[in-house]
Amino acid sequence: MNNPAESEKAEKKGVFKRNLVKMLAVGFIAVMAAPAPPAGAATNAGGKKVLTVFYSRTGNTRDLAGIIQAGVGGDIVELETVDPYPEAYRASTEQAKKELEANYFPPLKNGIESIAQYDVIFVGSPIWWGTFAAPVRGFLAGHDFTGKTVVPFITHEGSGLGKSMADLKALCPGATVLPGLAVRGGRAGSAQNEVAEWLKSIRLGD
Repeated sequence: MNNPAESEKAEKKGVFKRNLVKMLAVGFIAVMAAPAPPAGAATNAGGKKVLTVFYSRTGNTRDLAGIIQAGVGGDIVELETVDPYPEAYRASTEQAKKELEANYFPPLKNGIESIAQYDVIFVGSPIWWGTFAAPVRGFLAGHDFTGKTVVPFITHEGSGLGKSMADLKALCPGATVLPGLAVRGGRAGSAQNEVAEWLKSIRLGD
């Protein structure tokens, strides 16, 4: 068994680290209240114009998006639906299933008028019924990704990427789709090492 004093010290260190990551993520996401990114897309250290766009219901995907944006730079936008999903888990999943079966995309309060200025688009979502949440699928269906590099990242509770990679390729014909990242929701806020290794593997990290 671990020494109680050492365990307490490790726990305090873990709490501090998680809180620090969350505070940094809040700072990174400050630009997301606007309907669209600032004019003139921001670039990362590699000179590419980068956008990170995502939907998050519980905050896990938001945490992961903040870490990714910290590694690649560029603009970041959180998609928000006009009508929020139900707070109750079962009601929310039932609604999500109906939307998937009907191929329905809920109206968004904000979005991006054009992705023409971007070279690389990171697309994040919780995994719902094996694929992207409806707000993200709506974003993907609403833009032309021809010639763009699209990179998915997913939060999940055991299903991994599901069929999101196949669906992404179907929704973004003409795009270069890079290998995605899947992180369990409970670890999303402390996935810095995992994100760094992934970005290095796809050669998009700073």
